[in-house]
Amino acid sequence: MSRELKGLVLSGGAGTRLRPITHTSAKQLVPVANTPVLFYGLEALRDAGITDIGIIIGDTGDEIREAVGDGSALGIRATFIPQSAPLGLAHAVLTAEEFLGDSSFVMYLGDNLLRDGITPLVEEFRASDPDAMILLQHVPNPSSYGVAVLDGDRVVNLEEKPAAPKSDLALVGVYMFTPSILDAAKAIAPSARGELEITDAIQYLIDEGRRVEPHVVTGWWKDTGQVEDMLEANRLILDVMEPRVDGELINSDIEGRVVIEAGARLVNSHVRGPAVIGRDAVVEDAYIGPYSSISTGCVVRRAEIEHSILLERVHLEDLDARVESSLIGRDVTITRTDAKPRAYRFVLGDSSVIGLT
Repeated sequence: MSRELKGLVLSGGAGTRLRPITHTSAKQLVPVANTPVLFYGLEALRDAGITDIGIIIGDTGDEIREAVGDGSALGIRATFIPQSAPLGLAHAVLTAEEFLGDSSFVMYLGDNLLRDGITPLVEEFRASDPDAMILLQHVPNPSSYGVAVLDGDRVVNLEEKPAAPKSDLALVGVYMFTPSILDAAKAIAPSARGELEITDAIQYLIDEGRRVEPHVVTGWWKDTGQVEDMLEANRLILDVMEPRVDGELINSDIEGRVVIEAGARLVNSHVRGPAVIGRDAVVEDAYIGPYSSISTGCVVRRAEIEHSILLERVHLEDLDARVESSLIGRDVTITRTDAKPRAYRFVLGDSSVIGLT
């Protein structure tokens, strides 16, 4: 396979499982270790030598365009491709037909993370030149995913979110295709949920005698579709982050794997890593515990945080209990006042979740 591969990144989903964060933000831009999830996929493609990348966008397209720009800051060339509605992954492929032309390509779901990147997998795809390569991983809950059945090293059957899975091999959100997938996508009918399923398109290739190769991923893979997945992905990324201190420490100390970004200011505080404190954040008389990501412009005063993600400009002050296992959206303020009688007062958006322990 000597032709240049293109990339196709899907970034059009609504992110209903991450509400209320995604009422006002694209799920692919929610940060993990202070970097939007989407950027990890774009960088993985770039590192594999794929720089001509189409990005499928939907209702949150303007936000995605603004974040990615022309792609030059990430070392790629970005082309934005509007999808009329989220009608399935195979529909997204057809939407990108003009961009893809006769190129083989790597399709990457924009809310997925692969610890070890995709460079060796892309090299394998180039070398063996199958009609498609699918990435698989053993999972404990296969009915939540597309599932593959193998006969040795041959894919014999694919099924989307089966009620009674025939294997525990889930489809990871990265696929590699030749242009034959376009014909397959045109040949299939919508599923019961009204979508053109990529599993049906790949099954069509198999039924037509085309070569579909599986690759079982051994490193970690995360689909960051739910809050628990975001926090777990944050933990996994922070675990391998290189520590550095570019900000200012005043009577403060750090322990373990910690990143303090430029402009951040720590006063009378303790940070125990793995953790990252973003640009221009202020941490004062506070404790930041392991697996915490504090985004740009946050203020944390007289509070404790652990195993949490704070998005931009969150303000936490005077809290007498530790904040843990939380995902807090942009511009949220949580403070305690001295007013009597003591009571909880909330202003919460749709789908908010509050746990008081």
